[in-house]
Amino acid sequence: MIETTGIIFNIMKFCVHDGPGIRTTVFFKGCSLQCWWCHNPEGLSDHPDLSFRPDLCLGCGDCFEACPNGAVELKDGDFLPLWDRCQRCGSCAQVCFSGAREMVGREVSVEEVMVEVEKDIVFYHESGGGVTFSGGEPLNQPDFLMTLLESCRLAGIHTAVETAGYSPADIIREISPRTDLFLYDLKVIDDELHRAHTGVSNELILENLRMLSSLRDDIVIRIPLVPGINDSDESIRGFGRFLSSLNSVKEVHLLPFHGAGIHKRERIGMTCRAPGTGPFTPARIREVSDQLSRYGFTVAIGG
Repeated sequence: MIETTGIIFNIMKFCVHDGPGIRTTVFFKGCSLQCWWCHNPEGLSDHPDLSFRPDLCLGCGDCFEACPNGAVELKDGDFLPLWDRCQRCGSCAQVCFSGAREMVGREVSVEEVMVEVEKDIVFYHESGGGVTFSGGEPLNQPDFLMTLLESCRLAGIHTAVETAGYSPADIIREISPRTDLFLYDLKVIDDELHRAHTGVSNELILENLRMLSSLRDDIVIRIPLVPGINDSDESIRGFGRFLSSLNSVKEVHLLPFHGAGIHKRERIGMTCRAPGTGPFTPARIREVSDQLSRYGFTVAIGG
């Protein structure tokens, strides 16, 4: 019997912003969208990434000797990665005892994930929590996801799937009856802007949400609120009009932009298109929340 495996980059315990109650969040690798504001850019690629933290580097030079691709350079006494040469093979991370270099992402079996998940089952039951599958995009690994959902169902564990909805409709239909709650991310309503800022059209995303809302009535919408991208009054009205056309959507969560993703991008050698983007003021967040509330939604700030 072939064991079902998948690629993840983290299993985070005691989460309280990824669905109801106390939860364990399993972060899948790989995403079809390329949002520059992504809070988890280490989940964008579908393969392990090298993460480098210069503040932890001891300057021992072991990485320089270990790299088979000449992707480490000595500059002003520091051993720095040459990202254009790096093959993400992990040789440098294997000899880095300070943790300055480490691989982000690993292949795991369903059984390995369930062992970690079931350690906290008592907290799920007492708090009304469970497990959330996030990413990246969990729908990009449908067999792995469905097997995990079935395993959680057998164990009596509540499940939530966080998705951007950019997936074949058949996958969503198959996953829906196996999932207790959907956390559906909407980035931008205008298709042209969506293409410009995520790399893909939102036509499939919106159509899948219409389809999903016809199947169930427990969908929470999550909007990553990004300055200059989707925070204008016109954009918020667009969200409100579209979502109010879906009878099953009653709850919206606003996720204000913060800079954590920028620092993560730097660690894995990715560039950031808007490093100067600042946070929202509390007043503006309240304004957006009030605007969406007028459409009849229960609006929360954060997950």
